[in-house]
Amino acid sequence: MATNLHIDEKLLSEAQRLGRFKPKKETVNEALKAFIEHQKQLDVLKLQGQIDYDDDYDYQQLRQRQ
Repeated sequence: MATNLHIDEKLLSEAQRLGRFKPKKETVNEALKAFIEHQKQLDVLKLQGQIDYDDDYDYQQLRQRQ
């Protein structure tokens, strides 16, 4: 899918330099992947303190049953 975007050339150039990317397309795709991964990590951090764990849970005992 071809898309025309007005991308800040300074940002793109710096991202290419830091990531050692040649084509602009690769630079943008990798930046999008990194952004998505970062957002997913932030979503997981939002769960901190909201999950109640069972103090009696014994994963070793569960493994022995299998």
